[in-house]
Amino acid sequence: MEKSTYHWIVWEDLNAFFGLMLDNVTNLVMLTGILVGVFHYPSRIVFERMIPGTALGVLFGDLVYTWMAIRLAKKSGKTDVTAMPLGLDTPSTIGIAFAVLGPVYVLTKDAMLTWYVGMATMIIIGLIKVFFSFFGSWIQKIVPQAGLLGSLAGIGLALLAFLPLIDVFKMPIVGLVSLGIIIYTIVANNKFPGNIPAVLAAVTIGTIVYYILGPLHLLGAPFKTPEMALHLAWPIPTLGFWKGMSAAIPYIPIAIPFGILTIVGGINVSESARVAGDNYNTRDILLTEAFATLIAGLFGGVAQSTPYIGHPAYKEMGGRAGYTLLTGLFIGIGGILGYISFIVDLLPVAAVAPILIFIGLVIIAQAFQVCPDRHAPAVGFAFLPIVADLVLIEMGSMLGVLGGDISKLPADLANTYNVVMVLGHGFILTGMLWGAIMALVIDHKLKEAIWYLIVTAGLTLFGVIHSVMPNGDIYLPWLTGKTSPYLLTAAYLAFAGVLLIMKVTEKKAVAD
Repeated sequence: MEKSTYHWIVWEDLNAFFGLMLDNVTNLVMLTGILVGVFHYPSRIVFERMIPGTALGVLFGDLVYTWMAIRLAKKSGKTDVTAMPLGLDTPSTIGIAFAVLGPVYVLTKDAMLTWYVGMATMIIIGLIKVFFSFFGSWIQKIVPQAGLLGSLAGIGLALLAFLPLIDVFKMPIVGLVSLGIIIYTIVANNKFPGNIPAVLAAVTIGTIVYYILGPLHLLGAPFKTPEMALHLAWPIPTLGFWKGMSAAIPYIPIAIPFGILTIVGGINVSESARVAGDNYNTRDILLTEAFATLIAGLFGGVAQSTPYIGHPAYKEMGGRAGYTLLTGLFIGIGGILGYISFIVDLLPVAAVAPILIFIGLVIIAQAFQVCPDRHAPAVGFAFLPIVADLVLIEMGSMLGVLGGDISKLPADLANTYNVVMVLGHGFILTGMLWGAIMALVIDHKLKEAIWYLIVTAGLTLFGVIHSVMPNGDIYLPWLTGKTSPYLLTAAYLAFAGVLLIMKVTEKKAVAD
C-alpha cells in the first residue's frame, strides 16, 4: 500500500495566513498607535528601529514552527498536521507600550533610551522564558488559575478592551462599522459573505470608510494622510539593550509575569494542539518562543513572540505548515523592506481596535469559564491592580499637563494619586498574587495562602510590587527615607496573621 504524502502547503493555508498575519499586523498598529498617538514618540524610530527587530523575531519563530510541523508529519505519518501559530503577544505588546515604553519616554524625553529600555525588557523576558520553559508545568501546579488567568483577564479588560474602545469612539463610524463586523462574524460565529476572512473584511471595510469620510471631515477626529513611503531598515544586532538595562530594572515586575504567562499559555496551547491531533513537544514549543523573543530584543525589537491559542481554529480552516511560513516571511521581510510599516501607517487605529476588544473579551470570558465558579471573586479581585494601572496612566497624562508636579494638586487628590501609583506599580504580578491568595482562601488552603502573603510582603518591602517611588524603582527600603514600604509590608503580614488566627481557630473548633 502506497504511503500517503503530507502536503505541507495547500490552498487552505491562504485563509489561515490572512488570520495569523493580520493578528500580527494589528499588534504592530496598536504598538505604533500607542507610542506615537498617545505618548508622541517619534514614528521614525518605531518604523526603522523597533518594527524590523520585532518582525525578525516573528520570522524566526514561524520558520521553526513550520519545520516542526513538517518533522511531526514525517515522524507520525499523518497527512493533516497543522503548524503551531506564532506571533506577537497581544497583552504584553499593549501592556509594555503603556506600562514601560510610554512612561520611560514621558519621564526622560529620550527616544533612544526608551528604545534601549524596550530592547532590554525583551532580553529580560526572553531569559525568563528560557528559564521557566523547564518549570512551566510546576508553575501551573502551584499558582491557582484565578491568579494566572485573572491577571491576564485584567489586562484584557483594561488594556485590550477599554483603551482600544476609546480609539473606536474617537472615530465612531469607522470603529463601530469594524466592530459590528467582528461581532457578527467572530463573536456570533457567522460567515462573512463570500467566505472572506472576517478579520480581513473588518479591517478593510473600516479602512475604506476612514478614507471616504476623512476628506469630508466626518470622522470625529483629524484625518491623517499616510506617508506612502517605505521605511527600508535592516535589523542589525546591537548591544544597545545594555545601555537601557539599568533603566529597565524597575520594570522587571512587569516583565516577569508577561514571560511566565506566555510560558503557561504555551503549555496550554500545546495541550490544545495535542487534543486536536498534533502532539508537539511542549518544551520545544516553549524554547522556540523564548529564543524568538531574545532574537527580537537583540535586533531592536520591543514586543515578544508567543504561540497563539488558535491552533484548532487554523486546523479547522485546513491550514498545514504553509501558513506559518507565509506569515513569517511576510512579517519578517516586510519589517526589513518597510512595507509592514507602510501598512501600519495606512491602517487607521479605529479599524483594527475592535480586534483587540474582541481578544480582550475572550480573555476575560476564558478566565471565568475555565476557573471554578467559586473562584469568580478571586478572578475579579485580580483585575483591580490592572485597573489601578489604567487609572495611573490617565492620571499621569493629566498630571503631565501640570508639568508633572504633584504639589500642584489638592492634598486629597495628591494622596489619591500616590495610592493609585502604589497599587499600579507591579500591577501584573500583584494581580496574579491577589487572585491566587483569594482562591486559596476560598478553598480553605490557609497555610498556602499565608505563604503567598509572606512572599507578597517580601516583594512589597523592596518595591518589586507597590513601589513607592514615582518611576516604580526597586529599592532597599531603608534608603528611601519613607515609612510606606514598611507599612505596606506590615499590612500584608497582618493579613497573614489574621489567616493564621483563623486557621488555629478552625483546628480548635474541629478538636472541640
